[in-house]
Amino acid sequence: MEHATVLVLASASPRRRELLGWVVAGWVIVVAEIDERPAPEEAAGDLVSRLALAKAREVASHRQSDWVLGADTVVEIDGDILGKPTDAAEASAMLGRLAGREHRVSTGFALLAPGGALSAAEVVVTRVRFRPLAAGAIAAYVASGEPEGKAGGYAIQGRGAALIESIDGSLTNVIGLPLVEVGRALEAAGLRDG
Repeated sequence: MEHATVLVLASASPRRRELLGWVVAGWVIVVAEIDERPAPEEAAGDLVSRLALAKAREVASHRQSDWVLGADTVVEIDGDILGKPTDAAEASAMLGRLAGREHRVSTGFALLAPGGALSAAEVVVTRVRFRPLAAGAIAAYVASGEPEGKAGGYAIQGRGAALIESIDGSLTNVIGLPLVEVGRALEAAGLRDG
């Protein structure tokens, strides 16, 4: 028996799940299984664009009658991509590098129509400046456990907000899903009322 067409979020991120729920109802989650390693010399925008589309395509291959939304977020500083820290030492190093400086957070998203045709794709960039941080402040934040599983080693929607001096662009982009742009794409696809 055929199932009704639904929107599928191709993401394991609890933050994306929460954010998507703010703009649309009636969707499901299917986690994409893809290799997320960057290619040599791959720029942040190219990486998140490629990974968002790969996630959406991987899930769409199993859910061909559904709409599929894939997304990926990275932090970039000095041309280097900072992913999710693997341990406390790496989180401390990332935060030390970001302290007192501006970095860019890039999120790419891709929306596939039933059958797999690309409906929308975009990369959204937000500039974030950290305040100067003492070693003790970094150690305390890392000890909180919040950096785990977060691109760049911080959560702007949590205790990490205290690390921020300024933000230029979309806050929800930094959290993991640029809602203005995603909402616009969902509305254009008829998946959200205006």
